[in-house]
Amino acid sequence: MRILLILLILNLTSSFENRAQMASAIDHLIKTKGSITQVASGFSFTEGPAVNSLGEVYFTDQPNNKIYRWQEPDQITEWEVDGERANGLYFLSDSVLIACADYRNKLIGIDKQGNKTVLVEGYQGKHLNGPNDLWIHPNGNIYFSDSYYHRPWWPEGHEEVQDQRAAYCFKPNGDLMRVAEGFEMPNGLIGTPDGKQLYISDIRAKKIWKYTIEADGHLAQKTFFAPEGSDGMTIDNQGNVYLTNSVVSVFSAKGDKLGEIEVPERPSNVCFGGKNRQTLFITARTSVYSIAMRVKGVN
Repeated sequence: MRILLILLILNLTSSFENRAQMASAIDHLIKTKGSITQVASGFSFTEGPAVNSLGEVYFTDQPNNKIYRWQEPDQITEWEVDGERANGLYFLSDSVLIACADYRNKLIGIDKQGNKTVLVEGYQGKHLNGPNDLWIHPNGNIYFSDSYYHRPWWPEGHEEVQDQRAAYCFKPNGDLMRVAEGFEMPNGLIGTPDGKQLYISDIRAKKIWKYTIEADGHLAQKTFFAPEGSDGMTIDNQGNVYLTNSVVSVFSAKGDKLGEIEVPERPSNVCFGGKNRQTLFITARTSVYSIAMRVKGVN
Protein backbone atom coordinates (compact mmCIF):
# COMPACT_ATOMS: atom_id res chain seq x y z
CA MET A 1 0.00 0.00 0.00
CA ARG A 2 2.83 2.39 0.89
CA ILE A 3 4.52 1.71 -2.48
CA LEU A 4 1.27 2.36 -4.36
CA LEU A 5 0.79 5.61 -2.45
CA ILE A 6 4.31 6.73 -3.27
CA LEU A 7 3.77 5.91 -6.98
CA LEU A 8 0.52 7.87 -6.97
CA ILE A 9 2.20 10.88 -5.40
CA LEU A 10 5.05 10.70 -7.93
CA ASN A 11 2.58 10.50 -10.83
CA LEU A 12 0.59 13.47 -9.53
CA THR A 13 3.78 15.47 -9.00
CA SER A 14 4.95 14.69 -12.53
CA SER A 15 1.56 15.68 -13.94
CA PHE A 16 1.58 19.01 -12.09
CA GLU A 17 5.14 19.69 -13.25
CA ASN A 18 4.24 18.95 -16.88
CA ARG A 19 1.22 21.26 -16.71
CA ALA A 20 3.33 24.01 -15.17
CA GLN A 21 5.97 23.63 -17.88
CA MET A 22 3.30 23.75 -20.61
CA ALA A 23 1.71 26.85 -19.07
CA SER A 24 5.10 28.54 -18.92
CA ALA A 25 5.92 27.60 -22.53
CA ILE A 26 2.70 28.93 -24.01
CA ASP A 27 2.73 32.06 -21.82
CA HIS A 28 5.91 33.09 -23.64
CA LEU A 29 3.96 33.09 -26.91
CA ILE A 30 1.00 35.17 -25.73
CA LYS A 31 1.38 38.91 -25.13
CA THR A 32 -1.06 39.03 -22.22
CA LYS A 33 -2.39 35.89 -20.56
CA GLY A 34 -6.17 35.56 -20.65
CA SER A 35 -6.53 38.43 -23.14
CA ILE A 36 -8.71 36.67 -25.71
CA THR A 37 -11.31 39.03 -27.22
CA GLN A 38 -14.61 38.30 -28.91
CA VAL A 39 -14.39 40.34 -32.11
CA ALA A 40 -17.90 39.63 -33.42
CA SER A 41 -20.74 37.15 -32.95
CA GLY A 42 -24.11 36.19 -34.40
CA PHE A 43 -22.84 33.90 -37.17
CA SER A 44 -24.01 30.34 -37.85
CA PHE A 45 -20.61 28.63 -38.27
CA THR A 46 -17.39 30.52 -38.95
CA GLU A 47 -14.51 28.95 -40.86
CA GLY A 48 -11.62 29.44 -43.25
CA PRO A 49 -9.64 32.48 -42.01
CA ALA A 50 -7.08 33.66 -44.58
CA VAL A 51 -4.80 36.69 -44.40
CA ASN A 52 -3.68 38.97 -47.25
CA SER A 53 -0.52 41.09 -47.47
CA LEU A 54 -2.24 43.98 -45.65
CA GLY A 55 -2.96 41.76 -42.66
CA GLU A 56 -6.71 41.70 -43.37
CA VAL A 57 -8.39 38.39 -42.54
CA TYR A 58 -11.18 36.98 -44.70
CA PHE A 59 -13.37 34.30 -43.14
CA THR A 60 -16.61 32.51 -43.97
CA ASP A 61 -19.99 31.89 -42.39
CA GLN A 62 -20.49 28.71 -44.36
CA PRO A 63 -24.16 27.83 -43.70
CA ASN A 64 -25.18 31.38 -44.68
CA ASN A 65 -22.86 31.46 -47.72
CA LYS A 66 -21.14 34.64 -46.54
CA ILE A 67 -17.54 35.86 -46.66
CA TYR A 68 -16.43 38.60 -44.26
CA ARG A 69 -13.32 40.74 -43.87
CA TRP A 70 -11.66 41.69 -40.59
CA GLN A 71 -9.50 44.81 -40.41
CA GLU A 72 -7.61 46.22 -37.45
CA PRO A 73 -8.53 47.08 -34.83
CA ASP A 74 -11.85 45.17 -34.93
CA GLN A 75 -13.83 46.13 -38.01
CA ILE A 76 -15.92 43.44 -39.72
CA THR A 77 -17.46 44.02 -43.17
CA GLU A 78 -19.18 41.65 -45.56
CA TRP A 79 -17.60 40.92 -48.92
CA GLU A 80 -20.66 40.71 -51.14
CA VAL A 81 -19.65 37.79 -53.32
CA ASP A 82 -21.06 34.31 -53.84
CA GLY A 83 -18.37 32.08 -52.37
CA GLU A 84 -20.41 28.92 -53.08
CA ARG A 85 -20.52 28.04 -49.36
CA ALA A 86 -16.77 28.30 -49.06
CA ASN A 87 -14.98 26.46 -46.28
CA GLY A 88 -11.19 26.83 -46.36
CA LEU A 89 -9.71 30.00 -47.91
CA TYR A 90 -6.18 31.03 -48.88
CA PHE A 91 -4.81 34.00 -50.82
CA LEU A 92 -2.94 33.14 -54.02
CA SER A 93 -2.26 36.87 -54.32
CA ASP A 94 -3.99 39.99 -53.01
CA SER A 95 -6.14 39.96 -56.14
CA VAL A 96 -7.16 36.27 -56.06
CA LEU A 97 -8.65 34.32 -53.15
CA ILE A 98 -8.75 30.52 -53.51
CA ALA A 99 -11.74 28.82 -51.87
CA CYS A 100 -12.82 25.29 -51.10
CA ALA A 101 -16.31 25.74 -52.57
CA ASP A 102 -18.47 23.23 -50.77
CA TYR A 103 -21.67 23.94 -52.69
CA ARG A 104 -20.60 21.81 -55.65
CA ASN A 105 -17.35 20.24 -54.41
CA LYS A 106 -14.95 22.52 -56.26
CA LEU A 107 -11.77 24.49 -55.81
CA ILE A 108 -12.34 28.00 -57.16
CA GLY A 109 -10.54 31.33 -57.50
CA ILE A 110 -12.32 34.61 -56.76
CA ASP A 111 -10.92 37.96 -57.91
CA LYS A 112 -11.53 41.36 -56.28
CA GLN A 113 -14.58 41.99 -58.44
CA GLY A 114 -16.14 38.68 -57.40
CA ASN A 115 -15.48 36.93 -60.70
CA LYS A 116 -14.96 33.21 -60.23
CA THR A 117 -12.79 30.65 -61.98
CA VAL A 118 -13.16 26.91 -61.45
CA LEU A 119 -9.75 25.35 -60.82
CA VAL A 120 -10.71 21.81 -59.81
CA GLU A 121 -14.07 20.07 -59.90
CA GLY A 122 -13.18 16.39 -60.11
CA TYR A 123 -10.52 13.71 -60.07
CA GLN A 124 -10.30 10.91 -62.63
CA GLY A 125 -13.70 11.76 -64.05
CA LYS A 126 -15.58 11.82 -60.73
CA HIS A 127 -16.56 14.77 -58.55
CA LEU A 128 -14.54 15.44 -55.41
CA ASN A 129 -15.85 14.42 -52.00
CA GLY A 130 -15.77 17.96 -50.66
CA PRO A 131 -12.61 20.14 -50.56
CA ASN A 132 -12.15 21.28 -46.97
CA ASP A 133 -8.91 23.16 -46.32
CA LEU A 134 -5.96 24.35 -48.38
CA TRP A 135 -2.45 25.79 -48.34
CA ILE A 136 -0.47 27.32 -51.21
CA HIS A 137 3.20 26.46 -51.68
CA PRO A 138 5.63 29.33 -52.50
CA ASN A 139 5.86 27.91 -56.05
CA GLY A 140 2.08 28.21 -56.53
CA ASN A 141 1.13 24.56 -56.00
CA ILE A 142 -2.18 24.33 -54.13
CA TYR A 143 -2.50 21.53 -51.57
CA PHE A 144 -5.99 20.72 -50.34
CA SER A 145 -7.77 18.10 -48.27
CA ASP A 146 -10.84 16.34 -49.68
CA SER A 147 -12.96 15.00 -46.83
CA TYR A 148 -16.60 13.97 -46.83
CA TYR A 149 -19.14 15.73 -44.63
CA HIS A 150 -22.56 15.32 -46.18
CA ARG A 151 -24.19 18.73 -46.61
CA PRO A 152 -27.91 19.59 -46.59
CA TRP A 153 -27.39 21.88 -49.61
CA TRP A 154 -26.08 19.12 -51.86
CA PRO A 155 -28.47 17.83 -54.54
CA GLU A 156 -30.52 14.74 -53.78
CA GLY A 157 -28.59 11.57 -54.54
CA HIS A 158 -25.15 13.17 -54.13
CA GLU A 159 -22.81 10.46 -52.86
CA GLU A 160 -19.18 9.98 -51.93
CA VAL A 161 -17.58 8.68 -55.12
CA GLN A 162 -13.83 8.97 -54.59
CA ASP A 163 -12.28 5.72 -53.36
CA GLN A 164 -10.13 7.61 -50.84
CA ARG A 165 -10.53 10.57 -48.50
CA ALA A 166 -7.30 12.11 -49.60
CA ALA A 167 -5.13 15.17 -50.09
CA TYR A 168 -4.30 16.62 -53.51
CA CYS A 169 -1.86 18.97 -55.18
CA PHE A 170 -3.08 21.26 -57.97
CA LYS A 171 -0.29 22.77 -60.05
CA PRO A 172 -0.30 26.09 -61.92
CA ASN A 173 -0.04 24.13 -65.20
CA GLY A 174 -3.41 22.50 -64.45
CA ASP A 175 -2.14 19.09 -63.32
CA LEU A 176 -3.95 17.51 -60.35
CA MET A 177 -2.22 14.82 -58.28
CA ARG A 178 -3.43 12.77 -55.36
CA VAL A 179 -0.51 13.07 -52.95
CA ALA A 180 -1.70 11.48 -49.68
CA GLU A 181 -4.40 8.97 -48.78
CA GLY A 182 -5.44 6.43 -46.16
CA PHE A 183 -7.12 8.98 -43.85
CA GLU A 184 -10.28 8.42 -41.87
CA MET A 185 -11.16 12.09 -42.40
CA PRO A 186 -8.51 14.53 -43.71
CA ASN A 187 -9.15 18.09 -42.67
CA GLY A 188 -6.82 20.94 -41.68
CA LEU A 189 -3.45 21.31 -43.37
CA ILE A 190 -0.60 23.80 -43.39
CA GLY A 191 2.89 23.98 -44.87
CA THR A 192 6.11 25.55 -43.70
CA PRO A 193 7.06 28.89 -45.32
CA ASP A 194 10.18 27.35 -46.89
CA GLY A 195 7.94 24.91 -48.74
CA LYS A 196 9.71 21.84 -47.42
CA GLN A 197 7.15 20.34 -45.00
CA LEU A 198 3.39 19.81 -45.01
CA TYR A 199 1.22 18.96 -41.99
CA ILE A 200 -2.10 17.18 -42.57
CA SER A 201 -4.73 16.44 -39.93
CA ASP A 202 -6.69 13.21 -39.82
CA ILE A 203 -9.33 14.71 -37.56
CA ARG A 204 -11.34 11.54 -36.99
CA ALA A 205 -8.26 9.49 -36.14
CA LYS A 206 -6.99 12.32 -33.89
CA LYS A 207 -3.58 12.39 -35.55
CA ILE A 208 -1.39 14.96 -37.30
CA TRP A 209 0.99 13.70 -39.98
CA LYS A 210 4.06 15.47 -41.33
CA TYR A 211 5.33 15.02 -44.88
CA THR A 212 8.35 16.12 -46.88
CA ILE A 213 7.37 18.03 -50.03
CA GLU A 214 9.35 16.81 -53.02
CA ALA A 215 10.44 18.95 -55.97
CA ASP A 216 7.71 17.57 -58.23
CA GLY A 217 4.97 18.31 -55.67
CA HIS A 218 4.55 14.79 -54.35
CA LEU A 219 4.74 14.04 -50.62
CA ALA A 220 7.20 11.64 -48.99
CA GLN A 221 8.50 10.53 -45.57
CA LYS A 222 5.17 10.42 -43.77
CA THR A 223 5.84 10.72 -40.04
CA PHE A 224 3.60 10.99 -36.99
CA PHE A 225 3.61 14.50 -35.51
CA ALA A 226 0.91 14.92 -32.85
CA PRO A 227 -1.80 12.83 -31.13
CA GLU A 228 -4.62 15.28 -31.85
CA GLY A 229 -6.92 16.03 -34.74
CA SER A 230 -7.39 19.53 -36.10
CA ASP A 231 -10.03 21.37 -38.09
CA GLY A 232 -7.69 24.17 -39.18
CA MET A 233 -4.00 24.93 -38.66
CA THR A 234 -1.39 27.68 -38.80
CA ILE A 235 2.32 28.21 -38.04
CA ASP A 236 4.28 30.99 -36.33
CA ASN A 237 7.78 32.31 -37.00
CA GLN A 238 9.27 29.94 -34.41
CA GLY A 239 7.90 26.94 -36.29
CA ASN A 240 5.18 26.23 -33.73
CA VAL A 241 2.06 24.58 -35.14
CA TYR A 242 -1.41 25.68 -33.96
CA LEU A 243 -4.23 23.12 -34.02
CA THR A 244 -7.97 23.63 -33.49
CA ASN A 245 -10.07 21.01 -31.71
CA SER A 246 -11.72 21.59 -28.33
CA VAL A 247 -9.09 24.31 -27.77
CA VAL A 248 -6.25 25.84 -29.75
CA SER A 249 -3.36 23.46 -29.10
CA VAL A 250 0.21 24.57 -29.78
CA PHE A 251 3.03 22.16 -30.65
CA SER A 252 6.68 22.94 -31.27
CA ALA A 253 8.26 21.97 -34.59
CA LYS A 254 9.67 18.91 -32.79
CA GLY A 255 6.19 17.73 -31.82
CA ASP A 256 6.32 18.73 -28.15
CA LYS A 257 3.06 20.14 -26.84
CA LEU A 258 3.61 23.67 -25.54
CA GLY A 259 0.12 24.20 -24.19
CA GLU A 260 -3.44 25.22 -24.98
CA ILE A 261 -5.36 28.42 -25.58
CA GLU A 262 -8.91 28.14 -24.30
CA VAL A 263 -11.64 29.74 -26.39
CA PRO A 264 -15.20 30.49 -25.18
CA GLU A 265 -16.55 28.49 -28.15
CA ARG A 266 -15.07 25.43 -29.83
CA PRO A 267 -12.59 26.74 -32.43
CA SER A 268 -12.74 25.65 -36.05
CA ASN A 269 -9.76 27.38 -37.62
CA VAL A 270 -7.01 29.89 -36.98
CA CYS A 271 -4.54 32.23 -38.66
CA PHE A 272 -2.28 35.18 -37.83
CA GLY A 273 -3.54 38.58 -38.98
CA GLY A 274 -2.87 42.28 -38.54
CA LYS A 275 -0.19 44.42 -40.17
CA ASN A 276 2.48 42.88 -37.96
CA ARG A 277 0.95 39.37 -38.10
CA GLN A 278 0.85 39.27 -34.30
CA THR A 279 -2.90 38.86 -33.86
CA LEU A 280 -4.06 35.26 -33.62
CA PHE A 281 -7.47 35.25 -35.30
CA ILE A 282 -9.76 32.35 -34.35
CA THR A 283 -13.01 31.26 -35.98
CA ALA A 284 -15.25 29.49 -33.47
CA ARG A 285 -18.82 28.48 -34.23
CA THR A 286 -21.04 31.57 -33.85
CA SER A 287 -18.18 34.02 -33.21
CA VAL A 288 -14.68 35.09 -34.10
CA TYR A 289 -12.00 35.84 -31.51
CA SER A 290 -8.53 37.38 -31.38
CA ILE A 291 -5.59 37.32 -29.03
CA ALA A 292 -2.39 39.43 -29.13
CA MET A 293 0.77 37.33 -29.53
CA ARG A 294 4.52 37.83 -29.07
CA VAL A 295 5.25 35.58 -32.05
CA LYS A 296 4.32 36.31 -35.67
CA GLY A 297 2.51 34.34 -38.35
CA VAL A 298 4.30 33.23 -41.50
CA ASN A 299 1.43 31.97 -43.68
